Amino acid sequence: MSLDRKAVAGDPAQEHSSQQANPTSSAESSVSPSQPVATSITDAFRAFQAYISQPVTASFIAGGIAGAVSRTVVSPLERLKILFQVQGPTNQAYNGVGPALMKMWREEGFKGLMRGNGTNCIRIVPYSAVQFSSYTIYKKALLPEGSTDLGTLRRLTAGAMAGVTSVVATYPLDIVRTRLSIQSASFASLKKETKLPGMWGTMKNMYKTEGGFVALYRGLGPTLAGVAPYVGINFATYEAMRKLVTPEGQANPTALGKLLAGAVSGAVAQSFTYPFDVLRRRFQVNTMSGLGYQYKGFFDAIRVIVTTEGVRGLYKGLLPNLLKVAPSIGSSFLSYEIARDLLIGVAPKHGQGL
Repeated sequence: MSLDRKAVAGDPAQEHSSQQANPTSSAESSVSPSQPVATSITDAFRAFQAYISQPVTASFIAGGIAGAVSRTVVSPLERLKILFQVQGPTNQAYNGVGPALMKMWREEGFKGLMRGNGTNCIRIVPYSAVQFSSYTIYKKALLPEGSTDLGTLRRLTAGAMAGVTSVVATYPLDIVRTRLSIQSASFASLKKETKLPGMWGTMKNMYKTEGGFVALYRGLGPTLAGVAPYVGINFATYEAMRKLVTPEGQANPTALGKLLAGAVSGAVAQSFTYPFDVLRRRFQVNTMSGLGYQYKGFFDAIRVIVTTEGVRGLYKGLLPNLLKVAPSIGSSFLSYEIARDLLIGVAPKHGQGL
């Protein structure tokens, strides 16, 4: 009799006894609609963790962070270097690091010291991101099969290729940054503008008045000639120095060791390739009137500079550039490694999904 009664479909007693016998089934059915949503959010978050923790993605993001940090730290010296580089034999308004910085402060205030930094950061974030991530890609591509050490020559090659890739990707922002850095400078022969155009205004004006798209890549040749060996030497020297400053028995150097390795690598790379940087800046402002020079080409520029300014003309601005190397390159590599390690560390743990 009892078996027949339990078999009746609509019996309330049966429903009540069923709920008592399996209370979790009722609870599960009450929350089941929200479970797919929660699961999809969790899966999406884990997929995001997995994506940003991939070596190339982590290098890209960390590289952008490193670029912004390193350039902001040394912005006054960066602008001063550019002013030294572009002033020709008829323009000697800025002389000496200390006096020149004081002149910028008196005439333009704090904004003068940081002028062009916003554009520089907009440029350097993608530039540095592309450089570090492409270096990671090229290192992997050039690594011999079965080997864990890239070797000096391949490391130089990977760095040079990364330098070329990053320059081509962001060059228009670099030339605009140079223009913004000098347009408010007090060169006697440079026409002063009452209202200074911003980044997009300068880019638009160059495009309209200086030859279209080509104007935004003026000076690319000497830039690539300098950047390729510079980035190659920079990365190769940093990785060699990194091994030297790593304490015995440790996998990585200390933060101070990374700063030191970055400072040395930057100083070495800059000293070897600096004349190319001067040529790059000169060509970027070559069409601006009032600067006292108009170069016909790469070798003509070298000839004219050496003839009128001596060999020292190819090294104008080297001192403020070296002064900024230690905090700039050092903080760049340090912040890059910290950010990259943090991003790689967010990878989902084994058994948590992806």
